[in-house]
Amino acid sequence: MQDKTLYATLSLVVMLALLASGIAPYDRATWLLEVAPVLIAIPVLLLSYRHFPLTRLLYAVIAIHALILILGGTYTYARVPPGFWVQEWFDLSRNPYDKLGHFIQGVTPALLAREVLLRRHMVVPGKMLGFLALCIALAFSAFYELIEWWVALIAGQDAEDFLGTQGDPWDTQSDMLMALLGALLSVTGLAGLQDRQIARRAKPGAAG
Repeated sequence: MQDKTLYATLSLVVMLALLASGIAPYDRATWLLEVAPVLIAIPVLLLSYRHFPLTRLLYAVIAIHALILILGGTYTYARVPPGFWVQEWFDLSRNPYDKLGHFIQGVTPALLAREVLLRRHMVVPGKMLGFLALCIALAFSAFYELIEWWVALIAGQDAEDFLGTQGDPWDTQSDMLMALLGALLSVTGLAGLQDRQIARRAKPGAAG
């Protein structure tokens, strides 16, 4: 019951944030592109919950990821107000909010990959599990960069807000570095917590 209350709360927060962000975003097309992963994830998570419910950790991380995407879509990443605060505090040359988005873009796929590989008994616990989760997260990051490139080719100058490079010629590489750091955090600092939650879920009569 506690799990269901938590999941309902997370879902409500994300849905309210999504609805509020769609009222008057900075640019409607960019908003749609940025929140598209959230719009895809919501029905997938709802449909998979009965047959393959995830751990509390992973649902919480996915919710945080969704909120980061939604805020970025509302203002566009280069214009998110908290990013300007960080830019001023550390005297940076650009709004760094998009790097937070790419960091969590490493965290979420790595945790998801670990959980699926473990619970489906595809890989035994150990270094290879962490390595594969890291590789999957990096592959996801690289594929997202390809999507940005394809959107830029199709939309031309209109895709500038979606790309969010802010004049940085190494933006793609630094995006993937942030995803790598996020994935490393997942397979080191969060793996133990995830494993304990997986073990509890595997016990007979465990709450769902």
